[in-house]
Amino acid sequence: MQSNDFNTGDRSIPRHVAIIMDGNGRWAQKRGMPRVMGHRRGAQAVRRTVEAAVALGIKVITLFAFSSENWKRPALEVSALMQLFARALDKEVPLLKDNGVKLRVIGNLNAFPLKLQERIQRAQELTSGGERLILNVAANYGGRWDIVQAAKKLSKMVLEGSLTPDLIDEKLFASVLAEPLDVDLLIRTGGEKRISNFLMWQSSYSELYFSDTLWPDFDRQDLEEALNFFSGRERRFGMISSQLKDNDKC
Repeated sequence: MQSNDFNTGDRSIPRHVAIIMDGNGRWAQKRGMPRVMGHRRGAQAVRRTVEAAVALGIKVITLFAFSSENWKRPALEVSALMQLFARALDKEVPLLKDNGVKLRVIGNLNAFPLKLQERIQRAQELTSGGERLILNVAANYGGRWDIVQAAKKLSKMVLEGSLTPDLIDEKLFASVLAEPLDVDLLIRTGGEKRISNFLMWQSSYSELYFSDTLWPDFDRQDLEEALNFFSGRERRFGMISSQLKDNDKC
């Protein structure tokens, strides 16, 4: 479905939207299908969502594709996910490039097969000129891993003498995370209400929107409903409402 009355000029559009794409397996099981069929249909929802994000003026979207905990799933499902990821890279990258979308894959990629790592690198290079939207695909990603790897980077700089501890602040720490930009709106589909170790630092002040829609059914109308929710929120960042009004007058 697609809404025709969504006017971006009347609404505050979040710069960075993050999505936990939950419900693929349950979508398939409800239809008596193997779980992998849900993941395949979920790939179609990714395309719809990216197209909608470009049209609506979102600048960065980060999709939680495969968490560092997902390796615990049945081996057959993990293998199918890897194959689906590889095929999606080959199929979707030309479309991303043509539509000005820059692809970045964030996470601990060293755990993936070498051929998949090479595909990821090639896809990122081919889309590096995209300026309409940055698409982050979080694969083998975990928020705690992200924070730890950032701490290691800064520790290494201190040991090498290029950085002193007193210069480390929140801005510098964020700059060495897998994705430095704060999340404005975090969406989780599938009805669950938790963030599951996703972008923990970046989501400190994000608005949280939980949708009952299973990910394979997620479409532009669902995204617009989340944006309507975001537009109605008062983002105070520790201040009170009157302070925000005073700032608006300045």
